[in-house]
Amino acid sequence: MKKLSRSFVLAAAALLGAGAAVAKLPPPSDEAKAKADEAKAKAAWSDKVAAYQLCKANDRVAARTLAEAKKAGKPVGEVVATPACADPGPFAYTPPEAAAPAGAAAAASTPAATTAAAASVAAAKKP
Repeated sequence: MKKLSRSFVLAAAALLGAGAAVAKLPPPSDEAKAKADEAKAKAAWSDKVAAYQLCKANDRVAARTLAEAKKAGKPVGEVVATPACADPGPFAYTPPEAAAPAGAAAAASTPAATTAAAASVAAAKKP
């Protein structure tokens, strides 16, 4: 009975202490958010690389199996065409803060954006 009550008290204290520690976490800094975004982008790129490597391996296995079946004189069914494997290329990450102002400036300087802005100004001036 004494062991049971001691373990109950220790478990309750641990739960209360863990709840208080989690509740007081400060919000992440901008630098920490940027690192998390970069880590997320790198993980997504790694998934694409893994899918590319799996696709290439599947192609090699299918080609070898088809060649062995033809060599053995076994009937080969219809070969199903599959999409080509897409190479993700090297990892490249540009932070969204740096990309957004450049994209907004480029969009504002396009002729369509300039014409649309001029048309809205002209429409607003008409009585």
